[in-house]
Amino acid sequence: MSLSLLASACARVNQARVASGSYAPSAASSKQSQTINITRSGSQPSSKGSAEYFTGSVRIDPLFQAKDPARALGASVTFEPGARIAWHTHPLGQTLIVTAGCGLVQSWGGPIEEIRPGDVIWCPPGEKHWHGATATTAMTHIAIQEQLDGKPVDWMEQVSDEQYAVSFPGAYG
Repeated sequence: MSLSLLASACARVNQARVASGSYAPSAASSKQSQTINITRSGSQPSSKGSAEYFTGSVRIDPLFQAKDPARALGASVTFEPGARIAWHTHPLGQTLIVTAGCGLVQSWGGPIEEIRPGDVIWCPPGEKHWHGATATTAMTHIAIQEQLDGKPVDWMEQVSDEQYAVSFPGAYG
């Protein structure tokens, strides 16, 4: 708690210095600014989810790509109603953070779970799973995973309409 108060106080002091024009970066902060990289919102092109790995309309907005020695990468993924990703695993696991809409996630052999904004989902390494939107509502999540030997995901078969329809009896037939 005291660390967050200290950080908040320092931020207010720096904001006041910048606003008054009296802020002169120290040698230490100049060095830090050379190592920080800001990727501006909208500076990376969106792409459509490939039909090889997705069912329905999916937009992928890259957020960050690991630079050695880091291994993490992240993207914001928007699934239109009924859209979903194929069954897959991650060698080092995956974290999903739902930011909008209503979605679904399922581990192989487990129940289909509804997910909503603010939910954080951890998919352990090697766990076969899928995620996507509900039949009637789009869903956006941030997906974060690490690469093992340059590979963040192992793709498997598509989630069939029958597997997906278990959540929505009568919706597909």
